Amino acid sequence: MNGQKASNKILLVKTGGTIKKITPLYEDFEDWFARYMDVKDFLQVDVFRNETLPRYDSVAGVIVTGSAAMVSDREDWSEHAAAWLKTAVETGIPILGVCYGHQLLAHALGGRVGKNPRGRQIGTVMAHKTREGKADTLMKDLPESFAAHTSHVESVLELPPGATRLVTSPRDDNFAIRFAKNAWGIQFHPEFSEPVMQEYIRHRSDAIRSEGQDPDHLLAQVTDTPQARSTLPRFKTIVGL
Repeated sequence: MNGQKASNKILLVKTGGTIKKITPLYEDFEDWFARYMDVKDFLQVDVFRNETLPRYDSVAGVIVTGSAAMVSDREDWSEHAAAWLKTAVETGIPILGVCYGHQLLAHALGGRVGKNPRGRQIGTVMAHKTREGKADTLMKDLPESFAAHTSHVESVLELPPGATRLVTSPRDDNFAIRFAKNAWGIQFHPEFSEPVMQEYIRHRSDAIRSEGQDPDHLLAQVTDTPQARSTLPRFKTIVGL
């Protein structure tokens, strides 16, 4: 892909896929982002398959997806993506990291990512904007508190230098972060639908029980998350598309 001109496209840096069992019915990350952003064609690079990332001047913006991998494992493909993202942030390209992508940006920029001492956070949770979040370009149109889908074991434990906390949640103080003027990370999944969130809980129900949580209760709490979802078209506007 190096050398290609695609300045009117958003690069989708795919760091993994969704649960294989649900893809025949619900598709995969790229399909969900495309649907909620009304994007017909991403420039997609599957970095977890060691595909090569493009030149920085060949993309209009960047989205980094979630993954079942762990940033703290520092796999080679992940570290290569982190190095690329660090420079991408410096160029000023609009970037949005989601879940793993959120953590990968934090790691790339000097923050600390690891297992959340408060435990797994999964299901629909209430998120709360900070004072800085209320004025942030990406977050300002969201209500002070909003419902969001989430599924993660690791979190951003320490912010990188210069980063700003924008949103908190019951088990995660760094639920959304502004890393730079045009770079954000969100721990929640705006691309998840209610059925997809339910499938994640069902798929991980044994682990959830073993950790002292009730998957049936979590399933009952799943609801629509239109405010969280609105971050996707908002980011598209920031990109200028």
